[in-house]
Order: sequence, then structure tokens, then C-alpha cells
Amino acid sequence: MKLLITIIQDDDSSRLVSAMTKNGFSVTKLATTGGFLRAGNTTLLIGVNEEKLDQCLGIIENTCKSRKQIVNTNMGGYDLAMNMAHNSIEVTVGGATVFILSVDEFKKY
Repeated sequence: MKLLITIIQDDDSSRLVSAMTKNGFSVTKLATTGGFLRAGNTTLLIGVNEEKLDQCLGIIENTCKSRKQIVNTNMGGYDLAMNMAHNSIEVTVGGATVFILSVDEFKKY
């Protein structure tokens, strides 16, 4: 058995949880916060048998696509040549970070 610790953007969480449960996977959802953008994200704990691991990872990959987004930096930078303040940058968000851990023993009461 494997435990997937899956960190995704909040915008993708509803779609991924729905896709997981539709395909018979149990999911525990935790609200977490990212460091770089200080934006809300979601951490999912997913227990999966090894024979279904590839199916589970495929669902994550197909549901959580990375994309470009304009983010307000609040850095207060100033461009003298353009004589204007820079308040936003384009960053890549979304996608998924998945940690796959081996589970020696699992009990459900």
C-alpha cells in the first residue's frame, strides 16, 4: 500500500476530490497554505493499493494542470524608466506535488 501526500492549488481541489471519489479512491482533505505566494492550497492524503497507483497518479495529472497567473507582489518596486510601480508578476500556478510513501501497516476501525 502507498500513501500519497498530494499538494494542489485550492482551485483544483473540488475537481480532484470528485474525480478521486468517482473512481473509488478515499481522500482526506487538509487546508494548507503555500510559502511562496502565501496562497491557500490543499493537501490530500490518499491511500492506494500498489496495483491502482498508476491510475491514481493519472487522475491527479489529468486534473491538476499548471497554468500562468498574474499575482500581486506588494513589493513596492519602482521602474524609473517607465515611471510606474510594479505590483504584479506572472507566475506558474497549479499542477501537483505528490509524495509517495510506502505504508508498512494499515488499520481501519
